[in-house]
Formats: sequence, structure tokens, C-alpha cells
Amino acid sequence: MRAFILTAPRTATVSEVDPPVAGPGQVVVDVACVGVCGTDMEFYSGEMAYLKQGHAAYPLRLGHEWCGTISAVGDGVDDALLGTRTTGDTMLGCGACRRCLSGRHHVCESRHEIGIRNGWPGALAERLLVPVTALRPLPGTVDDTAGALVEPGGNALRSVRGADLSPGDRALVLGPGTIGLLAGLFARAAGAEVHFLGKERHSLEFARTLGFDGVWIEDTLPGLPFDAVIDASNAPALPAAALDLVEPGKRVVYIGLAGRPSLIDTRTLALKDVTAVGILGASAALDGTIEQYASGAVDPRPLVAATVGFEELAEVLAGGRPPGAGPGPKIHVDPRR
Repeated sequence: MRAFILTAPRTATVSEVDPPVAGPGQVVVDVACVGVCGTDMEFYSGEMAYLKQGHAAYPLRLGHEWCGTISAVGDGVDDALLGTRTTGDTMLGCGACRRCLSGRHHVCESRHEIGIRNGWPGALAERLLVPVTALRPLPGTVDDTAGALVEPGGNALRSVRGADLSPGDRALVLGPGTIGLLAGLFARAAGAEVHFLGKERHSLEFARTLGFDGVWIEDTLPGLPFDAVIDASNAPALPAAALDLVEPGKRVVYIGLAGRPSLIDTRTLALKDVTAVGILGASAALDGTIEQYASGAVDPRPLVAATVGFEELAEVLAGGRPPGAGPGPKIHVDPRR
């Protein structure tokens, strides 16, 4: 089968590789759509922390935001799953440690992360091997574009849940990228008044096209009381700003990761009686994301600017935009092209 393989920083090839074979408790998925994430771009540039920490190494196959159709099943898996459209959990815990047994498999010390950590090949190929326990079936009302946005949507929904918003609350999202915009959509669906803070004019204008009026740059941000601040940026200074901007006794949520340490003053955290929440992974919110996509409460599809094939992917990972791309922040890949 064809697969997109990173062999070194800024070096990639489209290669013929052996297709996966489903073992016990596993399935093979024919991949229909894959999202390109900032993490993938960091692997391409060689800046991703897992490369330095020994959790990942070249050559590697990216792709952790995906959907497709089950085409083969291993021993112990019901044949009735054949032909099922599905997406799945990126985080694959060992299943036996204290964290896994307490429902925290996404932070299992020995976990695999599909397309990211400990060598589990990702979805940038014609077929993907996945444990059946990681699967999340997709209803017909969730098409392939939305299906490949379930994983980032789960991260965003977990962020909104971490913010503990009630109808009528006011939320500020720092960074109108894919995760930030999805968080804004989920927060709005929960009845919150949503504001965005950004710096790039095109991303702020795009947020307005989604119906968000409270879109600001630093100099224009009004002095409103924010019941929650979600930092979905990669700016090192914004975690501290989130703490300054949130109302006392309320919540800040950190899901964005900067390239260098982001420092906060814990005296401010304590003296404002603020709850700080960190988010890693979509696992606990995948089902809720699919439900909201399926019902139409949240439609993530406008975020996708273009869909490309493998031959165009290296340029996208290097930060390029495909010809004719729309204004949204997300690029998808169709391995069948």
C-alpha cells in the first residue's frame, strides 16, 4: 500500500509498504480522510519534543486525526464490524497499569499514540491498524470531513468541559486556530457567550464568518469579566495572560503548547482562587463530539480549507497552503488520491 513516510526532518517520501494485518483484538481500516495537525508539522520540522525525549524516532508515519471503513478484523473481533465507518482514539494505553485501570489510559506511561508515540504507524497511508477497543463508529450524519475532525473536536470539547461553563457565562478563547475555534463552537453550543483573542487578521476574520462577534486583538480586548479563559495558543506569554484575564474563583484551561516554557505566577493563581485545568488528548470526549456533530449542534466542516493527496503533503507540513485553499485553518489528506 502507499504511505507517506517521514525519514528525517523536512525529508519525506511516498513509499510502497506492507499493508497491516489484523491481529487478535485488532481491525484494519481503509483510510478515507486524515487531518494535518500542528504536532505533525513539528515532527516534519524536527522540533517535536517526543523526538528529543525518545518517545518517537524517524522513520515514522504520521496521522492521528482520521476516519475510514473497517475492511478486515482479527481473531476475537465480530465480523459484523466489516464495512463500518469509524474513527478512533489516538491514545492506546497498556490496559494493565494503575492509570489505565482508573480510566486514565491517555496518560499511561507506556502508551502508544497513533502516528505520534512509541512507533504505532499513523493514518497517512491507505490502511491503518487499530485496536477494536479504540474505535468509535460514525453515524451517517457525520461525513468523512467531520469524521476526521472528531479527534481535535474531542480535545476542544474536553477543554470546554474543563472550563465548567453554564449558559450565559462569558468565555475567552486565546488562539483562533483549529482547537480554539472548535472550543468556541462547543462553548457556544453550551450557551456561553464566546470571545476570541488573536493576532493574525485572517484567522480573526475567519472566526467572524462562523458567527462570533467578540473577536479581538490585544489592544482592543474589552475589560469584560470572563468566567473562563481557554488558552489554545502556542504563545509562551499567554498562559500568564489567561490567569490575569479570568475572573476570581473561575477557571483557566490550558491546551495549547508553546515551543518553550510558559511561566505563570502561582501567587496569582492562589490569590484569585482560580482553578487551572490541563488537557491532553481527546479520549474522554470522543463520544460527546460525535453526538454533537451528528445532531448538528456543532458543524466543524467549515474549518477545512482544502483536501490534498500525498504528493502535496510535504509542502503543507512545511507551512504552505494549497492553491485555491479556503480561509479555514485545517488541511485534510485523502490517501486515495
